[in-house]
This record gives sequence, structure tokens and C-alpha cells, in this order.
Amino acid sequence: MSDRKLAGQFLDAAIDLLQRIRDEEAGTIEAAGTLLADTVESGGRLFAFGAGHSSLAAQDVVYRAGGLALMNLLAVPGVVGVDVMPATLGSALERVDGLASAVLDSSPVRAGDALVIISLSGRNALPVEMAMNARALGVKVIGVTSVAYATETKSRHSSGTFLKDHCDIVLDSRIAVGDAELTLDTVPAPFGPASTVVTTALLQAVTATAAGALADRGIEPPFLRSGNVDGGHEWNGRVMEQYRDRIFYRY
Repeated sequence: MSDRKLAGQFLDAAIDLLQRIRDEEAGTIEAAGTLLADTVESGGRLFAFGAGHSSLAAQDVVYRAGGLALMNLLAVPGVVGVDVMPATLGSALERVDGLASAVLDSSPVRAGDALVIISLSGRNALPVEMAMNARALGVKVIGVTSVAYATETKSRHSSGTFLKDHCDIVLDSRIAVGDAELTLDTVPAPFGPASTVVTTALLQAVTATAAGALADRGIEPPFLRSGNVDGGHEWNGRVMEQYRDRIFYRY
């Protein structure tokens, strides 16, 4: 089997997943985008959180061209990507009880805000407690996860629950347990993870929906422009100044 054929198979698998979420998650995408628009209109702030590779999708919607300026990264030291050494420490921290409470207590998150929590499995203590504690504070929670994990794995939280059980809206990425789309007789482990592709696309679809909802209400969506086009920096400076009390990544 050639590398080219494997590459095509992976891309086909990713396309199939994107088509599934387009068709099967249309309602929840609409609901999530409307929730973000409601939050922006009411003066709330937007936050995104993900641990490990799930943080990549969270980072993708923060401070980027074509993105909502009000989206802030809720960062937990040691679990944002693989920037901690050893990298396995990040996985261990996801299973620590009480960490989410400490993070929220020291963050600017407050009642009336919206928090997007991304966790492929949704089974570890950190995302579960993050959702539970955020909702207790009066924060609306959008969970992005693979619901399949709730039926095929066991929760690592003391409650026995998953992220999906503590969200106002759940976006199901439809990723299979194990996050590997390809197998080969001569390769012992499955490979070809597609969760980042799919989750990132899901969140951009939600952002697009929020933009349309705000525009329909006569509200200009607070989008950033690319700093690599003429006038981009000036545009972004005006947006950031206008919403400075709801942006936390610039201070």
C-alpha cells in the first residue's frame, strides 16, 4: 500500500467526518453560535479551554484573523498543548481533582460569560470539573467532545460522569474512540488522528453562526482582521480598544 493511497484514505476519512458534523450537528452548531451571540450582545465575555491536543482547537479561536476578538484562552499551566516537560505531565494534570476549581477561582470568568470546553474523551477530572464549576458560577458551557467515549470508556472523575453531562450545549465531534482513522497490517497501532481537523472546523462553524446571528440583530460582530493586510493592525487596535474590558490576552 503506497503512502499516497494512505494519504488519500486519511483525507477521505476527514472529509467524511466533516460531512457528518455538517449534517448531524447542524442544530447544535446553530444553538452554540446563538449562545455566543447572546453572550456578546448581553455584555458577557467568551472563553475557550482545552487540555493537551484539545487545546489546539481552543487556541485556534483566540486572537486570530477572522475570529471573535472577545474569545479568550482559559489557560491551565502545564496542560496547554505539549509545552510542558515531560509532556506526559500534562496528561497527569488532567486527572487531578480540584485543579479546575483553582483555575476558575483565579480567572476573570464570571456569571453571564460563555465557556467552550474541548475534550475529545470528556472523561478526565479537569474538563468535567471545569464544566461543573463554571455552570455553578452562572457561566454557560458549550462542550466539544466525542460522545462515543461515554458509552465505550469509564469516567475518570469521582462522579462517574463525563463532560457531556455538564454542558448547556454539546457538540459531538463523532470521532471514534482512540482517535485513529487508519490501520495497516504492517503497522501495529492504528494511526491518522482527525480530532483536531474536525474540532477546529466545528468551532469555526460556530463562530460563523455567531457572526450571522449578531449581524441579523444589527450588531457588528467584533472580528479581528489579519495583521498581514494593509490596515489590519489599525482595525484590530480599534476593536481591542472598544472591547478592552472583555479581552484578557493583551494585558
